[in-house]
Amino acid sequence: MYVASARPYDERVTTPPPAYGPPPEPYAQQPAPVAPSPYGYAVAPPPGKRPIRTWDLVVTIVLLVLAGVLAAIMSFFGFFLAMAGDSCGARDCNSDMIAVGLMVAVALPWLLLIIVAVVAIVMLVKRRIAFWVPLIGGVLIIGSWFLGAAIASAGVPGAL
Repeated sequence: MYVASARPYDERVTTPPPAYGPPPEPYAQQPAPVAPSPYGYAVAPPPGKRPIRTWDLVVTIVLLVLAGVLAAIMSFFGFFLAMAGDSCGARDCNSDMIAVGLMVAVALPWLLLIIVAVVAIVMLVKRRIAFWVPLIGGVLIIGSWFLGAAIASAGVPGAL
């Protein structure tokens, strides 16, 4: 049985083995671990920058979609204000006022929806809470039908 002799240095290697430096610094001088962020992130957002709130983003998008459905419903109901002039054969009605009321009830919900969507998107980009914007917009969209109905009713004498 042949046993190779253990040589500390092989002559085929052209460079000497590396010299080892001092041991690493003790663990106490390394930076302390970062505490978990209260927002659920592993790393807190940079100073001056608000965190993204996922729940607000999801709720705002769902409410904007519902505001779009509400605008379509209110606009559809606005077309029924054309019937406000049905009794105008026996009365002297202001058909221009009825037409303005009809157009307010049909078009204003869509205009309000666009404004609400733009404001909500800007607030989401600025990372501010925005779910309340479509809620207020929904109230305004419903109120736009009542405004149109009031204008159309003002064109029919004795309707108010």
